[in-house]
Amino acid sequence: MWQINLHTCIFFCTFAGILREYALAHIRMIDYIKGQLSELNPTFAVIEAAGVGYQINIALPTYSALIDQAEVKLYITEIIREDTHDLFGFSSKAEREIFMQLTTVSGIGGNTARMIMSAYTAAELRQLIATGNSKALSQVKGLGPKMAQRIIVDLKDKILKIDLGDGATSIPDTELFPAEANPIKDEAVSALVMLGFTAAASGKAVDKILKQTPTAPVETVIREALKML
Repeated sequence: MWQINLHTCIFFCTFAGILREYALAHIRMIDYIKGQLSELNPTFAVIEAAGVGYQINIALPTYSALIDQAEVKLYITEIIREDTHDLFGFSSKAEREIFMQLTTVSGIGGNTARMIMSAYTAAELRQLIATGNSKALSQVKGLGPKMAQRIIVDLKDKILKIDLGDGATSIPDTELFPAEANPIKDEAVSALVMLGFTAAASGKAVDKILKQTPTAPVETVIREALKML
């Protein structure tokens, strides 16, 4: 009798732990943050709202949308663990929904999902997943063919239900942002290092891209580098 009770207790404790982890990871207390843009770089933005500065992780399309903006609004999703509380922000609800769908795939965390959304726009991602283009998806650093295929299998039926509307942002054409002296390389390499790549490999990739396309803006350089690293 004692053995049965012990096994039952272990089962329920384990189940409760799983539920707790799920709840921590999926709680949403903040829908959006609107305020003054205090700081902006390709990997995060700081928005001051009601005297509080929120550091929010962003992908490249959102970075592009925030350039030259003073007052901004980002739709938020929170990833909460026992040891971290990360905010990810998006300029449209559709982009946030795609991000959240990506994080439901086993093995895809917040930073990997952000990297995927930096490599491709929301419209491109929807197209790649809907058409089963695992080859293009596997070009994103850290995915590989198996993970790309898993994303397609898990999300193919769901992705087309997401209405991108007119609010989804995209990487602007290179002609809109001519290169300056060359803070482009420094900013691109810095962003790639923050995403977990080595400075040497990042610098080599950025140099190659700028050699081929000298007028590329920083977000385009980072996006292309993510496909090479």
